[in-house]
Amino acid sequence: MGGLALSFDIPLIRSAAGEVWSVLATRSIATFVTAMVAWSVLRFVLGRRTALIPGPMGLLIGIFYGINSLTFMLAVFNTTTANVVFILAFTSMFAAILSWVFLGERPANATLLTMAAMVAGVALIVHDGLASGNIFGDAMAACSALLLASAITLSRRSGLDMGFVPLVTALVPGIAALFLLPDTGFEIAHPGFILFNGLVMIPFAFFCLATGPRYLSAPEVGMFYLLETVLAPIWVWIVFAETPTTQTLIGGSILILALLAHSLWQMRSKARAARESDAAAEFPFTG
Repeated sequence: MGGLALSFDIPLIRSAAGEVWSVLATRSIATFVTAMVAWSVLRFVLGRRTALIPGPMGLLIGIFYGINSLTFMLAVFNTTTANVVFILAFTSMFAAILSWVFLGERPANATLLTMAAMVAGVALIVHDGLASGNIFGDAMAACSALLLASAITLSRRSGLDMGFVPLVTALVPGIAALFLLPDTGFEIAHPGFILFNGLVMIPFAFFCLATGPRYLSAPEVGMFYLLETVLAPIWVWIVFAETPTTQTLIGGSILILALLAHSLWQMRSKARAARESDAAAEFPFTG
């Protein structure tokens, strides 16, 4: 559900037709407002005590999410939608590497092969960005992927409820963007789109995705960002007729096929392990 909601982020940003800092400030502050309203309802109406930022680990994770908001927005405004979302697909592989290093969860050989294929796909997209002069936007998208992977890996390690962390810390890039506004102030042609994005879609998406690591591994959560990879270019193509280049489509296809194959392998492995576990429980003394 979080990945599906996130797929509308870039189309709504583009539909607002605004200046980058105006859009970032509006989107981030609106997200923070929604977070505070939701937290107040939980705390004072329903009597449920939920920490906005659970301790130092929550603060560190919030910093990663906050910087990600900045790098993501810079990517959206400096390269094509297809480049942004295809490079962000690398989030799951970054998460696998970080989980291996910091959590001791070594990726299986199939995961390592998938990562190699994804490196090839991203290399094609970045090479296309170099040729078209979009290298800065592509680099910002890569930074976003690494920041998201770091955030979900740390969330997995802590085991704490981080649902509100990316929403509350959105205030930081929002305030920073206010100081970078043009002299004419806010420049957004259609503010309704970005307000809907900040007040509804982004809080819902990141609450779901930030809660996921409590129940799934970091690489698995990262893979749900692939819904944005697949759907966002389709929405943008339908609304804005922004057609990806052939090289970008080839690189993106490699990414999607590699991750699809890996996901199918994971499902088969888990099913096999479940059958073996059931068999061992049924015949504990066999062999």
